[in-house]
Amino acid sequence: MNELVAGNTRHVRGVQTCTDFLANRAALAKGQHPLAIVLACADSRVAPEYVFDQAPGRLFTVRVAGNFVDVEGLASMEYAVDHLGVPVIVVLGHSSCGALTAAVGVEQNHTALPGHLSALTDQLSIPVRAALAGNPADPVAAAIRQNVVYSMERLANGPSIVATAVAAGKVKIVGGIYDLSTGGVALVSR
Repeated sequence: MNELVAGNTRHVRGVQTCTDFLANRAALAKGQHPLAIVLACADSRVAPEYVFDQAPGRLFTVRVAGNFVDVEGLASMEYAVDHLGVPVIVVLGHSSCGALTAAVGVEQNHTALPGHLSALTDQLSIPVRAALAGNPADPVAAAIRQNVVYSMERLANGPSIVATAVAAGKVKIVGGIYDLSTGGVALVSR
C-alpha cells in the first residue's frame, strides 16, 4: 500500500515516473509479480497504472463499469491471489461514475435501461439502495462510496479463495475513491 499511496501522490503532483515501457518488456515476458490487484471501473478516465504511477506488471487490474464484483472478476482475482501471491486488493471507485449515476437514476425513477445496461444496474442495486436509504444530500457520491464498501465486504466474506486468504491474513482489502478533478485517491474503510 505504501507504494500505491506514494504513486498516487506523484500522480496528483503530475510527476509520473513510470514512462519507460520498454525497459521491463523482457522481464515481463518471463512472468508477472504484481504488488496489488485493483478492481476498477472501466471508465476511460480511470487508468489504475497512471492513478498509482505503476509500471506494467505491477498491478493486476480487473475492470468493469461500476467496479463491482462479478463471477468473472472474482475468478480473475482468485487467480492472482492463489497463483501469483498478490497480497493487496484495492477496490477503486471514482467520482462522477456513469454506472453508479445510472443505477441511482434507475432506483430513484423506477426505470429500466435498454439493452444489456440493466445487467450493470442490477449488479449495483444493493449498494445503491443501501446508500439511498440514508437519504444522502449527494445520492451519487453516497452510492459510489457504498459500492466500494459493498464490494470490499463481498470479497472479504463471500465463499472464495480471496475470502479464505483474507481470513488467513494473507490478503488485505483496501477501498478508495479516485477524484477525477484532483487525481487523489481517498481511502475508504469498511
